[in-house]
Amino acid sequence: MRTFVIAKNVFQEVVRDRILYVIGFYTLLLAITWRILPEFAASTENKMFLDFGIVAMSAITLIVAVFIGTGLVKKEIDKRTILVLIAKPVSRSEIISGKFLGLTAVIAVLISAMTVIYLVFLQLENIPHPTLSILIAAVFLFIELALMTAVAITLGVFTNSLLAITLTFAVYLMGNITQDLVKLGRLSQNYAVEHVIQGLYLVVPDLSRLDLKNDAVYGLQALPSVTVLISNAAYGVIYSIMLLAIASFIFSKREF
Repeated sequence: MRTFVIAKNVFQEVVRDRILYVIGFYTLLLAITWRILPEFAASTENKMFLDFGIVAMSAITLIVAVFIGTGLVKKEIDKRTILVLIAKPVSRSEIISGKFLGLTAVIAVLISAMTVIYLVFLQLENIPHPTLSILIAAVFLFIELALMTAVAITLGVFTNSLLAITLTFAVYLMGNITQDLVKLGRLSQNYAVEHVIQGLYLVVPDLSRLDLKNDAVYGLQALPSVTVLISNAAYGVIYSIMLLAIASFIFSKREF
């Protein structure tokens, strides 16, 4: 119960910071893109708009998750309001979990609203699109960003904001190319390089398992099987829980 109270406060605080204006920015971005695309790529504008809409959604919500997530705990520490929180009958793991749930709730609202807007644009412009694939991709985008929120909070617990932001973006970039790095390591035929890359693969989350943007654009038939989808979703959830456990452990050892 205490966790959900903290989550509610985080949600209300983020909304008060006018973060939902991001939805209006996304709508304006789509409108401008649709107007200028015919001037640059008349023959492929539909495909480009499909690509741009879902990529823009991913980029915007990632920025929100990283910049807000890394500062959630740090802001409490800097303002010394953390002393008020830990003085109450609430554990530090509940504080971490509450902040995570509050921010992921905001991200869920953003992704839901942006997905609806995206589909409305596609419908109004009569662009052929696989609706079910887009909805599934949006769900997996949420799981991916929830994982990145956990990364951001974990790094924000023990590093300064700038370093936490940099490292979180680095994790995101590496997480999307881990499988390619593993293949590159095997091709190198260098024992040391291959084992270093294997180690990175085990530590850094494999975000390519949660990235269905291309599948959404190219159609439902390109999506993985239901079993694979469930497995990948479980991977994202379990990884997030592990990161939150690490963040809670580090946070419990901090002195204020």
